[in-house]
Amino acid sequence: MPPDDSVRPVSRALLSVSDKSGLVELARGLAGLGVELVASGGTSKAIRDAGLDVLDVADLTGSPEMLGGRVKTLHPKVHGGILARRDLDEDIKDLAENGIGVIDLVVVNLYPFEETVARPDVSYAEAIEKIDIGGPSMVRSAAKNHAHVAVLCDPGDYSAVLEELKEKDGLGESTRRNLALKAFQSTASYDAAIQAWLVEQLREEDDADFEDKLIASFPKASELRYGENPHQSAALYGAFLDVVDPLHGKELSYNNLVDVQAALGLILDFVDLDDASVGILKHNTPCGVGIGTSPLEAYRRAFDTDPDSPFGGVIVSNRPMDLALAEEVDQIFTEVLLAPSFEADALELLQKKKNRRLLAFDPNRIDRAEHEWRRVYGGILVQETDQSVDELQGAKVVTKAQPSDEQRKALDFAWRVVKHVKSNAVVFADHQHTLGVGGGATSRVDAVHNAVSKAGRVGLSLEGSVLASDAFFPFPDGLEAAVSAGARAVIQPGGSNRDEAVIEAADKLGVPMIFTGVRHFRH
Repeated sequence: MPPDDSVRPVSRALLSVSDKSGLVELARGLAGLGVELVASGGTSKAIRDAGLDVLDVADLTGSPEMLGGRVKTLHPKVHGGILARRDLDEDIKDLAENGIGVIDLVVVNLYPFEETVARPDVSYAEAIEKIDIGGPSMVRSAAKNHAHVAVLCDPGDYSAVLEELKEKDGLGESTRRNLALKAFQSTASYDAAIQAWLVEQLREEDDADFEDKLIASFPKASELRYGENPHQSAALYGAFLDVVDPLHGKELSYNNLVDVQAALGLILDFVDLDDASVGILKHNTPCGVGIGTSPLEAYRRAFDTDPDSPFGGVIVSNRPMDLALAEEVDQIFTEVLLAPSFEADALELLQKKKNRRLLAFDPNRIDRAEHEWRRVYGGILVQETDQSVDELQGAKVVTKAQPSDEQRKALDFAWRVVKHVKSNAVVFADHQHTLGVGGGATSRVDAVHNAVSKAGRVGLSLEGSVLASDAFFPFPDGLEAAVSAGARAVIQPGGSNRDEAVIEAADKLGVPMIFTGVRHFRH
């Protein structure tokens, strides 16, 4: 049966807030309803400065604030008044014997710990002092006793609570329960932020591995229209929309967000290059990547790899979106366009199509060291992000033939791309753009055949290209198929039991082959 929506009157409220937005309006509204106000420290001063009567917590408890404010609300006259069960004679007797009055409404938000530790210059001692103790204790006490007490920890709820108090002369059961849930979410999120910060401190000092217990809290950013398919519901949590700035278009769908994440991962491996780089992705895998002296030139080279797939895809640039590129991409329907910024005339043109999403991103706001999470039944897999990309610097040429300087440039480019293609993955390329992409195949030789077939269908010659493979060739057949198609240099991790046979095949074919020693599986 649903709970009885009984209304509980509010005769006394305790207020102790760090975020004072809306405080005076709430206090004035409560006072107007005849509610006695009790407050601590700066909260009490703000209410009194507004011309309202307020009782200091120190006067309520008979104990002064001490230890620099660390102890002020940790007192039986505070927590007894909050935790007392109004329908339990023993509790009411205890209150009377100890001269404790009930508290019906607790208004508390916590010290700004997350904002404090986000400062680059914050000291360890400063961060520790921003760990709230009394606040969470009051919030949890009130939330536990929500059968009798209401708790407010979000200024966004102030007006609705005042309205209900005016209408009902109290607060209903459903309101108190919902506020209690929100309060426990608030303290859980707060504790999660503290432990996450402490984990980072320990990791820096001790080079610790993953923590023994994973605790995380992500606020809901938005409800999504649906998930991967229309029959699946979905929501976005966390601060992703602080990393990318939506400038135009419909709200991002679940699939859009997955694609945008893949696009950002790709382009971040090209932000350090002097040339403009553009990637085109479909179903969160690259179908073409190009570099050039301008974003337009880079885009055209990316598009040439696979003119069939960009429709309805994602385009990402490592340079601002200018008018020349905007005019070119405007010729086809693209779901999402990403760039560090959009020049005014380009933005004006691209905004004419309402269904196109335009997103600006700042590479400096992306924490590439964030761990990757993946759901499994009953748990979560967590791993370090694959940030490695410059393996060519220390790679080893394992063949008699040596790659030319131009081939090295092409191999470096292809290697940056192949790590973003679904395994098994191969990429044919020259030093300016991808020529054939094979990903998601169940064998490496099939990946080669798929890439060769696609290049043939779109009329791209692979003669003189290089080939990158995300993992080792287990047999010479994949290498031989690639060379037969026109590849003239190969980069791969190595590490197979049959490396010698593959190296021997490369030597017979006269092509240089480089082992990086690093694998880039992407499942």
